[in-house]
Amino acid sequence: MTDNSNLEAAWSYHNSTKHSYASIRSNPHFLDWDNQPLPFKIYPALEPLPLPREVRQTGIAALSAIAESVKPDANAAPDLEALAQLLYLSAGITRHRKYPGGEIYFRAAACTGALYEVELYVVCGDLKGLEAGVYHFAPADFALRRLRAGDYRGVLGEATGGESTVVHAPVTIVCTCTYWRNAWKYQARTYRHFGWDNGTLLANLLAVGTSLGMPAKVICGFVDAEVNRLLDVDSEREVAFSMVALGHAAKMAPPSPGELSPLQMESIPASRNEIDYPAMREMHAASSLNSPEEVKSWRGRTPLTKLPPPTGPIIPLRAFSDAEMPRDPIEQVILRRGSARKFAQLPLGLAQLATMLDRATRGVPADFLDPQGASLNDLYLIVNAVEGLNPGAYVFHRDRGALECLKEGNFRGQAGYLGLDQQLPAEAAVDIFFLVDLRAILQRFGNRGYRAAQLEAGILSGKLYLTAYGQRLGATGLTFYDDDVTQFFSPHAQGRSVMMLVAIGKSAKALL
Repeated sequence: MTDNSNLEAAWSYHNSTKHSYASIRSNPHFLDWDNQPLPFKIYPALEPLPLPREVRQTGIAALSAIAESVKPDANAAPDLEALAQLLYLSAGITRHRKYPGGEIYFRAAACTGALYEVELYVVCGDLKGLEAGVYHFAPADFALRRLRAGDYRGVLGEATGGESTVVHAPVTIVCTCTYWRNAWKYQARTYRHFGWDNGTLLANLLAVGTSLGMPAKVICGFVDAEVNRLLDVDSEREVAFSMVALGHAAKMAPPSPGELSPLQMESIPASRNEIDYPAMREMHAASSLNSPEEVKSWRGRTPLTKLPPPTGPIIPLRAFSDAEMPRDPIEQVILRRGSARKFAQLPLGLAQLATMLDRATRGVPADFLDPQGASLNDLYLIVNAVEGLNPGAYVFHRDRGALECLKEGNFRGQAGYLGLDQQLPAEAAVDIFFLVDLRAILQRFGNRGYRAAQLEAGILSGKLYLTAYGQRLGATGLTFYDDDVTQFFSPHAQGRSVMMLVAIGKSAKALL
C-alpha cells in the first residue's frame, strides 16, 4: 500500500484541524507581529527580467470568461505580454495600504489573511519575447527571475505521466505553497488554505486565459519530488501544489534533459523564526505521488456523488442571458475586486444569485474532474435576503438549475455563528458553503483527493468572487465551525465535510 492509499492520514488531518466553539476558545495562539513573514519570496542574487506592465483590454465580459473555456488549438501560445497579463491578474499586486505597523500589498486574487503563501513558477519553451527556461515570478517588482536556462517542459511531461495538455503546452505555470507564511496566523489548518488560496488564484488565471483565447487545464496529479526538484524548493518549507498547462502546440515538448542538478540559490528567510506544524508536512507527504505510473492511475474517473432526489420545494433559477448580463471586462473586475468587510443588509435579485451559481459551476478543466463538468463539491446556501426567495436553507441542484429548500426561517444568527461567530455571514444576503462526500473522494483518489477537493472549492469560490464583483456586489471567504455546518444542513448533508464558505451581498462601502 502506498502512502496515498493509507486514508487514515487524510481523516486524521481533517478531523484534527476542525474548528469548534470549544477549540477556538481553548487555543492559546497569538500573532507575533515582530515575527510576521515576508509576503514575497526573494532571490537576492538573481537579476530581474522586467515584465510588460500594460494591461491588455480584452473586452471579454467577466461573466463570460468565468463560465467558458477554450478548446485546444494547434497554435495557441502566449507571448511575453500575454504571460505578463496572466501573472499580473492572478498573483500581481493591484493595490497597497499603509498602516501604523507597516504596509499591506493586496494581490489580484483573494487569500486567507492577505498572507499570500502561493508562489508561481513558469516553465516554458521559447516564447515570443522570452527564452526557454524555468522562472520564478516576483510580484514585488513585477519581474521574472531565471532559475534554469533551457527547455525543461519534458520534466513536467514525465512527472505528470504524459498528461497530453502538459506535453503540448508552450508554458506551464507551477503553483507552490509556503507553509510558514500562512501558518504564522492559521497554524496547522494552513494546509486547507493551500487549496483555498491556490484555487482563488487559479479562478483568475483560468478566466484571464479564456479572455486571451488560451486553453488551460489545472493539473493536480504529478510526481511531487520531481517537480520540487525542478524548482529546487526546500520541500520542508515550500511544496508544489498544482500546475496549469497553458496554450497548445502541435509539437510535443522535448524529452527531459536528464539529471537535474541542485541550484542552491539563496532566498531571503521569511522571518527570523519559523514554527513547525508537522501535521501539514505529514499530510502533504501522505498525499504525494511517487511515480508516473501512480499518476496515470490516479488521474480522472471522478466518483459520482450525486445529491439525492429533491424532497423539498424546488425553485427553478433563471440566470441573466448573455444580452442581459453586465458586460464589465474580466480585467476590470479583477482590478476592482476586494474582500468585503461589511455588508449592507439589502436584498440581492434572484437573477443575480442565479447568474452567480450558473456561471461559477459550469465546470473546471482539471485532471481530477472527468468527464468535463464533473464536480466534487456541492453548494449549500443560507439565504438571508434574496428577492423572490424565502429566507432559509437551500441546496443547489446543478443538473436541474434549481434550488431545493431544506428548511425555511430567518437564520442570520445561525449564519453568523457557523461562520466562526463573525458578523459578515450574518450581514450577507447569502452564504454559500461547499460540502463534499469526502469518503467517496478519498476512496477513489486516496489522500490526494483531499488536495483536489480543497483546490476545487477554492476555484469555485474564486469564480463566485468574480461573478459577484462582475455584478458590482461584494464577497468574502470565511472559515467555519466544521461539524456545526454539517449538522445545520442535515439530514440532507449527513456524512458530508465542509470545504469552504463564501459570503455574498451588497457591500456597505460601495453605498457610502
